[in-house]
Amino acid sequence: MREANRTTRQRIADRLREEAMAAGEIATEFDVQTSVALDHVEHVAKSLEESDEQLLVAPPTCRECGFEAFDDLINRPSRCPECKSESISEPAFTIE
Repeated sequence: MREANRTTRQRIADRLREEAMAAGEIATEFDVQTSVALDHVEHVAKSLEESDEQLLVAPPTCRECGFEAFDDLINRPSRCPECKSESISEPAFTIE
């Protein structure tokens, strides 16, 4: 199927099969807001449920203390519950 005929979600899924990407990177590459990119990623995950593939998530991580046991793995938290730092990496998504 030609690239022009593929939906944004199909193109995002193809990119996530190539390499892990954070929501901000997806948003920039596909010219959408980060919240829209996260919505696309959630729908891509649902579409994979009946396939042999799965969406893997590298959790957000505090750059100061290394904490990564956040409750919500999809969204980037505003601060670390351990050290209160606001330097939190975005979660990264990939399809395997």
